[in-house]
Amino acid sequence: MAGNTVRPIDEADRIVVGRLVLELWGAHTAVAHGEVFFPASLPGFLVEQNGQVLGLLTYAVNGATLEIVTFNALRRGRGVGTSLLEAAVQRARQLGLSRVRLTTTNDNLDALRFYQRRGFKLCGVRPDALRESRRLKPEIPTVGEYGIPITDELDLERWVAPRQ
Repeated sequence: MAGNTVRPIDEADRIVVGRLVLELWGAHTAVAHGEVFFPASLPGFLVEQNGQVLGLLTYAVNGATLEIVTFNALRRGRGVGTSLLEAAVQRARQLGLSRVRLTTTNDNLDALRFYQRRGFKLCGVRPDALRESRRLKPEIPTVGEYGIPITDELDLERWVAPRQ
């Protein structure tokens, strides 16, 4: 992680973020729990090294929750993802929010392991949610990692403030 910089996305980054989102997510939109997001317009964080983007996280705030909308570590095993998650947790605390939440799909086994090892807990499952998501974003593939059919959404959350 030496030499990596984590910083908030600023307006000058919007074109780069838009290009990354299109490349990594197959469209300018992301869909979760029936909601369409436009990540290039959202707040978030970049990880850079020598001017090269190594990671991207975008988020939306909803009530007392910071929801991670997109999350990509372009170089795995170098602390990029962990630093992005910690930046999101720190931002949630700064904003006085109680938790950080994210949605992934049932095929994303590596991500499930990664998130749980960093304090996130499974808090919801929406069986067959991808049927509706594909109506909103047809680019979503039907088969994902390890040849697993992508059918369900899984929510994970990490509490960052004492529960009230």
